[in-house]
Amino acid sequence: MALVRIDGDDLVVKIEGLDKLWAFKSSLTIPLANVRGATADPGITADPKGIRAPGARVPGVITAGTFHLDGEKVFWDVKDASKAVVIELAGEHYARLVIQVDDPRATVALVENALR
Repeated sequence: MALVRIDGDDLVVKIEGLDKLWAFKSSLTIPLANVRGATADPGITADPKGIRAPGARVPGVITAGTFHLDGEKVFWDVKDASKAVVIELAGEHYARLVIQVDDPRATVALVENALR
């Protein structure tokens, strides 16, 4: 699971627990200027993931790490699809972040309010 917060002009995503090991990341810091938006999207876990490098994927259990699909890098950290949030980025190492959060609606609202 990930914790999302706003720190000044940055979006900070902190990866918790053993997910740090599977995702090969402990946190991500993205300037808000490069965040295009966020949506709660439990259906995204059914989409193709691409090539895992590095990361872990056990279908129905966990998808975590960097995945390469159609020339883009996507960061994943999801175990429970019902809590998946997609954060769209521009001009960053990742095209999007697909993360599991405790409260998807609150996380989307936090990101969207920070972008206003």
